[in-house]
Amino acid sequence: MKCRASIVVAWLLSAAPLARAQSVPDFSGEWTRVDSTAERGSVAAVGDAAFRMGSMGSGWGSPLILRQQAGRLVVEYVFFSTYDLQAPIRLVFDLDGSESRNALNIGHTETILRSHVAWRDTTLVITTTWRVPSGAGEVTEVRQALTLESPSSLVVQTTRTGVPGTNPTVTRTAYTKR
Repeated sequence: MKCRASIVVAWLLSAAPLARAQSVPDFSGEWTRVDSTAERGSVAAVGDAAFRMGSMGSGWGSPLILRQQAGRLVVEYVFFSTYDLQAPIRLVFDLDGSESRNALNIGHTETILRSHVAWRDTTLVITTTWRVPSGAGEVTEVRQALTLESPSSLVVQTTRTGVPGTNPTVTRTAYTKR
């Protein structure tokens, strides 16, 4: 009887991680931003007719390519124009909660992004911090919560810390799978 109970307990303990692994969604695919403001005209009075007004959204571009591989999530998107001859932005996040470091070189300096990933049920939360380049030693934080609303609908809720003394901003960006 004790042996049978021990076997059942051992089976339950070994099945718990399997159940967790099966409930984790796979975000892999090419995603296009669903944006009602994309149809609006330019807010520029003269000059660049492609200039649009809007929020920073998820902070990632469109189309957005996500590859969920063994133990990591790879995010790729085009930031620069084709005339800039720059490679797409590529960010890699370890899914085990350990710190992921990504070097981002936009502008005149390299910024090191430090990220940690955590699962909240079926939502993947990426918390990223970096030092503001002003030299003041100030650190800013962005939290992106990825949720699959359906196999073809991804929502990224992004929370950005505000200027000291202000509230954080929250944006919700919807993507559809191509």
